[in-house]
Amino acid sequence: MPIVVSHKTKFQSLKGEIEILSKIHFAMIKIGFSSVGIFDYKYERTILELNGKIIFHGDAGVGKGSRISVGKNAILELGQYFSITASTTIIAFNRIVIGDDCLLSWGSIIMDTDFHHIYVEGSEVNSNKPIFIGKRVWLGMRCTVLKGTQIPNNCIIAANSLLIGKLIEEDSIYGGHPARILRRNITWN
Repeated sequence: MPIVVSHKTKFQSLKGEIEILSKIHFAMIKIGFSSVGIFDYKYERTILELNGKIIFHGDAGVGKGSRISVGKNAILELGQYFSITASTTIIAFNRIVIGDDCLLSWGSIIMDTDFHHIYVEGSEVNSNKPIFIGKRVWLGMRCTVLKGTQIPNNCIIAANSLLIGKLIEEDSIYGGHPARILRRNITWN
């Protein structure tokens, strides 16, 4: 049993597949267990809607109240030691890749789609775009990561930030609406 799921997890759909690309061991992937202190244990539950593919590169934890939706033909790829504290939403209708040692704080949303299609003179102008999050990225609480975003390695994203497009510099703190560099040459534990 490499995947352990909390009894407070709801499966919306399990038509997709899960692939594990590392040595398998008991409870290496935990869904619906970790949380933050202000979490409402009684009413919150984790939701998984899997119509595409989730790839795990190793140990991972998806906290209580988190929601993951992977659309048909979409891929969600999670690095080794990936962790969501609680109540974060990931919606992959194209491709979302999150590197090793990443921490996602509570209340954030990551989505590579707008859900609705907008056309100008018959051509779609808002197609789905992949999201790439590098290794050792810490996403603060209540961040919004929109389609086409790229976050480089070893970055911290400040709470309540809006991420759109490609961030350039590694080892930096980004924050704001939209996010911009706040500090350079940082490390974090």
